[in-house]
Amino acid sequence: MTIPCYEEIAENLSFLDEWEERYAYVIQLGKALPPMAEALKTEENRVQGCASRVWLATSVGEGADPVLTFAGDSDALIVRGLVALALSVNSGKTASQIAATDTFGMFDTLGLRAHLSSQRSNGLRSMVARIRRDAEAALSGG
Repeated sequence: MTIPCYEEIAENLSFLDEWEERYAYVIQLGKALPPMAEALKTEENRVQGCASRVWLATSVGEGADPVLTFAGDSDALIVRGLVALALSVNSGKTASQIAATDTFGMFDTLGLRAHLSSQRSNGLRSMVARIRRDAEAALSGG
């Protein structure tokens, strides 16, 4: 299984009424996340502010508005699913598209954040902020 696009994820979640079903689906997304190379699981790639260990590696393409691709992983199943969801929204997009996307708001639209612990919600915020910072750095040439 590969990670579906955000629109497909949103549609699939819309058919699931119970939080337990949604939780299971997010875990399934995490299981579909391609494995991250162990060499990328460094302190530099670790997302600070997450209770679980989360790694995010960013590859920046060429040009003034480069395409960014992300690899990610976590040691917690549900968080790994949240990583997969964040990557489905942002990976393979240009830096300007990522900077203009309200990824955190998209999680709210899906109704996921309402069921996350405050620690997981803060971790999600940290991960989304890191993705945005990487996009803004790519736009400024840094």
